[in-house]
Amino acid sequence: MITRRAFTATLSLAGLAAAAGLSPWRFINAAMAQSQLAADVAKPPSLPDMALGPKDAAVTIVEYASMTCPHCAAFTEQVFPKLKQAYIDTGKIRFVFREFPLDIKAAAGSMLARCIAGDDPQKYFAAIHTLFKQQESWVMGKTSEQLALIGKQAGLSEAEVDKCLKDQALLDKIAADQKFANEKLGVNSTPTFFINGEMIKGETSFEEFEKRIKALLKT
Repeated sequence: MITRRAFTATLSLAGLAAAAGLSPWRFINAAMAQSQLAADVAKPPSLPDMALGPKDAAVTIVEYASMTCPHCAAFTEQVFPKLKQAYIDTGKIRFVFREFPLDIKAAAGSMLARCIAGDDPQKYFAAIHTLFKQQESWVMGKTSEQLALIGKQAGLSEAEVDKCLKDQALLDKIAADQKFANEKLGVNSTPTFFINGEMIKGETSFEEFEKRIKALLKT
């Protein structure tokens, strides 16, 4: 799990460390387990959810992602814009992004996105889009310096970025949410998605999302 000592030490590195018989009771138990999982996914985490789309949408997609995950970056660049245009902007689904840092640099990126956004989900999604788009520069380069530049582009001073990355309370909340996702929801890799509580792991195409969304919307 994320600790302050590891966090501080890793940010000074130039590169990213290598990262990681049929019975009716069977179906009843499976249905109950799925229902419980959906309820657990819906529980408020330590940090307030960053979400786009109406709270009462018939379909909610929750993504657990690490800011250093290239597959997460690919999803944000290639799939998310299509989902947003077709289903989020039209009010048909709610999309929730939750942090699941696989390493210390990912935690730093998540912290910066939270500091840039404050309570504004639009700013948050813009921040993570920028971090994913510039992923190689701040993950493989001098992380602190590159994050300071990204923060400056978003309106934060160097001092504000430094204060953000030293915010122990924020780091603790991210770590607590990561632990909850791992122990209660079974998240152990990124990206991991939940569509109305049903887990989907790994890279997923827009067409696969659309098929599942349409089935739930019955359209």
